[in-house]
Formats: sequence, structure tokens, C-alpha cells
Amino acid sequence: MPNAAARLAAEDGSPCLSPVINKQARETVIRLVYELGFDAVDAGGLDESWRQQPGTPVYTADFDADGVRRALAQASKERTPKCQATENSPGTFAQPA
Repeated sequence: MPNAAARLAAEDGSPCLSPVINKQARETVIRLVYELGFDAVDAGGLDESWRQQPGTPVYTADFDADGVRRALAQASKERTPKCQATENSPGTFAQPA
């Protein structure tokens, strides 16, 4: 399977994002992703994972690694109305569904 992944990465050039809590673990994941033939983008820790949520520039976008870095930097914590909960949404932060 790693060979297939490396071939796909070489043809596609899709970067992989790696939000991981521990910096050492993040570096390990990035090294593994590179070994598989992908461009890895350090997207920060889980506290920065909001940069990849729906409504952000990188979400479902088809960028190379530099484009991903730019899109992550442009992300805003403000959610568009389309990506916000409504009174009809199930559960709340305090009492999830």
C-alpha cells in the first residue's frame, strides 16, 4: 500500500495536513507522510485545527502545499451563518446530542 500511496502523491501532489497535540508526535507524522511520498503541511496542534473546518479557505480545496499554508494563514475563527448552529441544531456544547 505505501507504494500505491507514493505513486498517487507523485501524480496528484496532494499535501496531507497533520493536526496533532504533541509536537514530537506531529514531527513523526510529518516524517512518515514524507516517506509515503506526500507533501506534509504542519497545520499546528489541535488548538489550531479550526483553520481546517467548513467555511475556511482550505476546507475541501485542491491546493499544493504552499497553497495550503496560505489558506491556513487566511482562515478566520468567525463562522459564516452557513457553518453556525441554529436553534434547530441537535444538542449544544454543554449537552451534545
